[in-house]
Amino acid sequence: MKTATTSEVVSFEDFKKEVINDYKIARISRECSLLGRKEVLTGKAKFGIFGDGKEVPQLALAKAFQNGDFRSGYYRDQTFMMAIGAMNIEQFFAGLYGHTDINFDPMSAGRQMGGHFATHSLDENGNWKNLTQQKNSSSDISPTAGQMPRLLGLAQASKIYRNVSGINQTNFSENGNEVAWGTIGNASTSEGLFFETINAAGVLQVPMVMSVWDDEYGISVHARHQTTKENISEILKGFQRDEGNNGYEILRVKGWDYPALVETYQKASKIAREEHVPVLVHVQELTQPQGHSTSGSHERYKNAERLAWEAEFDCVAKMKTWLIENNIATSEELDEIDNKAKKDVLEGKKVAWTNFTAPTKAEQQELVGLLNTIASQSENKVFIEKIANDVASIKEPIRKDILVAARKVLRMIIKENTRATLATWIENYTEKIQPKFSSHLFSQSDKTVLKSKEVAPTYDATAEDVDARLVLRDNFDAIFSKYPETLIFGEDSGNIGDVNQGLEGMQEKYGELRVADVGIREATILGQGIGMAMRGLRPIAEIQYLDYLLYAIQIMSDDLATLQYRTAGRQKAPLIIRTRGHRLEGVWHSGSPMGMIINAIRGIHVLVPRNMTKAAGFYNTLLETDEPALVVECLNGYRLKEKMPTNLGEFKTPIGVVETIKQGTDITLVSYGSTLRLVEQAANELESVGISAEIIDIQSLLPFDINHDIVKSVAKTNRLLVIDEDVPGGASAYILQEIVENQKAYQHLDSAPQTLASKAHRPAYGTDGDYFSKPSTEDIFEKVYAIMNEANPTKYPNLY
Repeated sequence: MKTATTSEVVSFEDFKKEVINDYKIARISRECSLLGRKEVLTGKAKFGIFGDGKEVPQLALAKAFQNGDFRSGYYRDQTFMMAIGAMNIEQFFAGLYGHTDINFDPMSAGRQMGGHFATHSLDENGNWKNLTQQKNSSSDISPTAGQMPRLLGLAQASKIYRNVSGINQTNFSENGNEVAWGTIGNASTSEGLFFETINAAGVLQVPMVMSVWDDEYGISVHARHQTTKENISEILKGFQRDEGNNGYEILRVKGWDYPALVETYQKASKIAREEHVPVLVHVQELTQPQGHSTSGSHERYKNAERLAWEAEFDCVAKMKTWLIENNIATSEELDEIDNKAKKDVLEGKKVAWTNFTAPTKAEQQELVGLLNTIASQSENKVFIEKIANDVASIKEPIRKDILVAARKVLRMIIKENTRATLATWIENYTEKIQPKFSSHLFSQSDKTVLKSKEVAPTYDATAEDVDARLVLRDNFDAIFSKYPETLIFGEDSGNIGDVNQGLEGMQEKYGELRVADVGIREATILGQGIGMAMRGLRPIAEIQYLDYLLYAIQIMSDDLATLQYRTAGRQKAPLIIRTRGHRLEGVWHSGSPMGMIINAIRGIHVLVPRNMTKAAGFYNTLLETDEPALVVECLNGYRLKEKMPTNLGEFKTPIGVVETIKQGTDITLVSYGSTLRLVEQAANELESVGISAEIIDIQSLLPFDINHDIVKSVAKTNRLLVIDEDVPGGASAYILQEIVENQKAYQHLDSAPQTLASKAHRPAYGTDGDYFSKPSTEDIFEKVYAIMNEANPTKYPNLY
């Protein structure tokens, strides 16, 4: 007899041992679900979503899952995580309680609700671990089908490692032998991201196995409302590969049939791993014994007939019957396993709760002692003692309880000698606790962008002016030569060298896998980049125009931007997103939705270079760091003239650092990107009427002016105008808050700080559409003049 995971012949006793161990894992997982639900209903946990009913197929998947493989999954895969040894009982409950210590909740250090799983790709210093020597799970997210685009990239990485020479595969791949395994609930296959990913994987022919857990419901809504023909594999039959066409291998299997599941997943693994062909596994006739989540019971939406069927075809119960019928174990032996699972889960839950509450109880006692000491010296002794007693009486305190009490007492002793002691305690406590909830939005490793240093471009004395796109193109050439792991892909990026010729000739030189055309599918372009970046490659995902970024903003916001944060620094995806935008023509090609972008993707750097040399410098900087970033090139700047640097691939634009591009004394003008050229023209015209304007190029919106250089300018000029082509209240409001509030520029102002933005509508078509929709040189001139008129109406009389 052969085992599920090898081709070696083993004895019946070894087979029996393996299968019974699978049953033990299934029973433990089921008991975790049942007890986990009770913990939510008693209030110890806030929310519960569990993997009951999906245990047996996940065991089969785990058998085919090898070191180096990656999972990108569904928030019910707890049995799988247990089966690959990536989660135990205590860790399951630590996640349910939201334990903020990553040693107890390795999935997210309490930042995500239970059911969201991850392994550690990085050590505590942010360095890559050897991913080929462990089983890997990319960090889950809640948005349904949101795991799909990333899955595509995880699979594509294997194709790159297998087919592109010169890449150092150490820590990341064994010649592209790894499979990316996706899981999803059947109802979530209704999402566009699912279909977009399925199509893209079929086109790319990547080693991806996609499992659909089909229990006929999406929350309370039956499959007849979700899927045509109520059957996802039926409607995807057109993707089935045949003799003359690439496509998918599509497999169907019953979710309660243990031996068939094992055989199916071994077949799927072999096809994907050896042939690099995607596989869809439709796992049917599954159940969901407790309903969708603790927010509702399935008895509310399933009829008696369905409930009876689910009881009979429960996959764990069916596995137990199979074990007995095939003389692998007796009923008594399995009952003993069931009872032990209950006992072990209960004990593990208790240990997890003790570990979760112990630090907070110690902090509770510390504060109570301090408050009693303060009370003994206070005029408000009675009130403070009551607060101290109230805190002490909380049986299961949370940190909010502690800090609320301390801050209320601080108000009572504001004029007393003990105020400083309590204030210091509160500040120290907050400094200690806040990072447990807020750290790792950005990298905290030695490769953070904040440690990058500027390297100026150098020029020959005879440097000629060239089309700016050539600076970008030749710098990309230097990048691709210097970094074999770097690749770029997007709509029209390959054969024609992008719509603005910034990649002219690069595909011919570096091949179709490193400089690639892709279909019109922005979300999965992002997903390709995220997944490949998570596996050690350095992808540049190109979105043709800034407006089209809206197709991908959900993936950027929910997945990429939160990755380091939601794993407490244990996973990263240093993806570079390249796009172009700002001024052009018409509603759909000239938007500048920067306010929406910067507020949706905190966790990704947003860089807005004013020319192509600056943009090239950003790419050079980013490839030496380990953080994701969006680079917005100026769409109307490719044909403008710039000098060709001699140190291509080496010069670096600093991130988070502004640049003063014109000195002035009367007013500080702050802007970025294409608009700066109008600002410069207006500033020259203002000189003719005696107004000296200082111009500052922001360069990066996230991070923003880390050296606080703008406020130094305002301290000199005492006036501030922010010019932006986003809608009113968009990026200009963010910029103004950064300068006036965070940099405290208000104390230097002699005039009200102002903004000049575009109209609230989308830009209209044509040159006149641009002029009447976005700030013009005349708008900037007259806005500055009006500010100076208010300050000195005699010197600057009214224009109107």
